[in-house]
Amino acid sequence: MQFPEILFEDNHLLAVNKPAGLLAQGDDTGDRTLLDLAKDYIKEKYNKPGNVYIGLPHRLDRPVSGVVLLAKTSKALERLNKIFKTREVEKVYWALVENRPKEVEGRLTHYLVKNAKLNITRAYTTERSDSKFADLSYSLLREAGGKFLLEVKPVTGRPHQIRVQLASMGCSIVGDLKYGSPKPLKDASICLHARSLQLVHPVTKEPISIEANPPAIFQVYLK
Repeated sequence: MQFPEILFEDNHLLAVNKPAGLLAQGDDTGDRTLLDLAKDYIKEKYNKPGNVYIGLPHRLDRPVSGVVLLAKTSKALERLNKIFKTREVEKVYWALVENRPKEVEGRLTHYLVKNAKLNITRAYTTERSDSKFADLSYSLLREAGGKFLLEVKPVTGRPHQIRVQLASMGCSIVGDLKYGSPKPLKDASICLHARSLQLVHPVTKEPISIEANPPAIFQVYLK
């Protein structure tokens, strides 16, 4: 399996454009993951013997593409974990959705409950005992081919958050059968792409901005 496109690399960090279909970390399938590939890449590039350290401070769902930031040192991972936990990172996603939103821009807030057994999340308008608050903003970028391209900026980072929150306003993501899209894509991906991350480097303290081009299916609607 070919290593994904590298977007940023230094002594502490490695950022890649994860293709849809690649697991970020291991699950019950036993399939090779981004972490596995990253360790092989570091081992080969730097001729490192023994075990290679790679940490994962955040994740993307398997059918989602885009920016994933990895830590090459435990110090970087510890600091990145704090940055993501305290929301000192700006995330931008692109979502190609089935229907036009009623408003061209807006904010969505819900209380989400995840069913781990079914791997599905439900969105509620009122708080529940087992729920977690979810917050995002969106804006309509363009319309083409009967689909609608939204730019989404999540404030929180909940499992399946963007997928279920957009579906809750009638804007299911193209290909996302789990949340209301009428038909799958041939490669089982969904049209959700982590477009960019902006944050202060955990070690050098310099601001960094990492951007990933979307997969080919988006290009059909971006011409």
